[in-house]
Amino acid sequence: MSDAKTSGAKSTTLLIWLWRNYLNRHIGWLLVALLLMTIEGSMLGALSYMMKPMFDDIFVGGDTTAITWVAVAVMGIFTLRAVSGVMQQVVLTRISQRTAAQLRLDLLARTMRQDGEFHQAHPPGFLIQRVQTDVIAINNVWRAILTGAGRDAISLIALMTVAISVDWRWTAITLIGVPVLFLPVALIQRFVRNQSRSARDLGAGLATRLDEIFHGIVPIKLNGLERYQQRQYAEKTEQFVDSEIRAAFGTAAIPGLIDVMAGVGFMAVLIYGGSEIISGEKSVGQFMSFFTAMGLTFEPVRRLGAITGLWQVAAAAIERIKELMDAPIRLTSPAKPLPAPKGLPEITLTDVSLSYGSAAALRGLTLTAEPGKTTALVGASGAGKSTIYNLLTRLVDPQKGRVAVGGVDVRDMDLATLRGLFSVVSQDALLFDETLRENILLGRTDVSEAQLKSVLDAAHVTDFLPNLADGLDTRVGPRGSALSGGQRQRVVIARALLRDTPILLLDEATSALDAQSEKVVQSALDRLSGGRTTLVIAHRLSTIRNADKIIVMDRGRAVDAGPHDELLARGGIYADLYRLQFQDGKMLVDGQGRPLPAPAKPPAKVPRTGWLRRTVQKLVG
Repeated sequence: MSDAKTSGAKSTTLLIWLWRNYLNRHIGWLLVALLLMTIEGSMLGALSYMMKPMFDDIFVGGDTTAITWVAVAVMGIFTLRAVSGVMQQVVLTRISQRTAAQLRLDLLARTMRQDGEFHQAHPPGFLIQRVQTDVIAINNVWRAILTGAGRDAISLIALMTVAISVDWRWTAITLIGVPVLFLPVALIQRFVRNQSRSARDLGAGLATRLDEIFHGIVPIKLNGLERYQQRQYAEKTEQFVDSEIRAAFGTAAIPGLIDVMAGVGFMAVLIYGGSEIISGEKSVGQFMSFFTAMGLTFEPVRRLGAITGLWQVAAAAIERIKELMDAPIRLTSPAKPLPAPKGLPEITLTDVSLSYGSAAALRGLTLTAEPGKTTALVGASGAGKSTIYNLLTRLVDPQKGRVAVGGVDVRDMDLATLRGLFSVVSQDALLFDETLRENILLGRTDVSEAQLKSVLDAAHVTDFLPNLADGLDTRVGPRGSALSGGQRQRVVIARALLRDTPILLLDEATSALDAQSEKVVQSALDRLSGGRTTLVIAHRLSTIRNADKIIVMDRGRAVDAGPHDELLARGGIYADLYRLQFQDGKMLVDGQGRPLPAPAKPPAKVPRTGWLRRTVQKLVG
């Protein structure tokens, strides 16, 4: 019983949250909808009331003068019901669609403000499920609740008024089974909510699986994983279907129980009321008016009963959405931000430590990138190189230490201002399913055609523009799928040139390109990095030989620093990495362009000595 009370209280809380944040802003249209529902709902009561004069005056009494006014009244009832019903649907659609659209926008805005740790814990499939499927579920129940609270409730009141006016005892007999429904309905509601919550989680898992399959279709094909992925998806789909079927059963069970109880009530009234009609205590018109009123209550009652099941489905969705909306924003701008540094800023990290859970990414890291110069970060995977970029742009905050740009702690700057200091070019060249022009401008309207052409030339985008059917107005496809890897990188470089920021972050920008594309892209990158404070992450050491300073990282620490030649001369980790990548002046790479370790040097060949010398060596040791 306490569980039922808790569930009820939770449902009330969710409904209040829904009303305060979204529905109450449409109060004017809600009142219009309620008025239209009142008209539509009351017409059922009027129709059942007209059964009495129709039967008593016309069919039994034979009053021909009553035919006209009864027929006109019935026609008027149906006309009013039709007009109010159509207008009501238009108003409800407006309310529900605008509310759903606002909820989606709020969800998107909220999730985009979250940090990287949040997005690691909530994969894309989970978030898509919340924004799309859960909002649809809520949208459906909004309309059902609004319709139930208005039209069906008014219909029920009007019909019950007619039934009671005919005979309150008949009405009481009809409703005798209602108290029996309370406990089963409460249990079914809890069952439906649990199943709906399970279905939502499974649906999010399916969306995540599809996202992984479609984005990894090439390795899936190359490794012959089609059947495996189909089997995995089929298993999850079967679980999802089972959960949805159980939830649908529970949702449908409530109206079914209502039908059974209504049947019991009608049977009792027919037995009791039939004897009164035969004895002359009640007229046929009275019985038909009562019977019509109670018969017409079936659909409103069934719909109101179904709302409880629909609400349990929506409540599970609202819970998930509310959790996302209530999730704290950990990385925010300070109340009184400091201004951004002027000119070319120096980048410093002082005794910085950061862990993801129990895994330490940085351990007391201290480094400096001089203003206007190129600083490269090298090291094995997991050394903490990419984490530095995340710290500089405040995608994460350190647990210890200080990260500063131009002497200003990044936590003391406005987030938008801070990120406006950086341009990032990474191996994951993110393009949107828009035109090439839109992908470069990214919403900017202050760029002249001359500026755009200059940027396109510098980034070597003009080299492949003639090959595109519509030039800059060519759609590049989802994630830029209509372009090659080198072309996508050049588009991203054009973006960075257009931003013209004082700091440039390059994250393995050429690691996935072939030799010819790498040469073109590297030329564009050299032009881009001129006159900026540049940080470079690179696995191909050939691309950073000319860096002003190379910082060698190992297990979250900076273990060495200096120019290329000095680091080679000193030996150590950098020299080992360089030797692994190069042999006889050539880089050894695998099929995907990743460095391969050089083969171990064979032992020096010892010249074969004569038999006399070997004998003497054995004798004298």
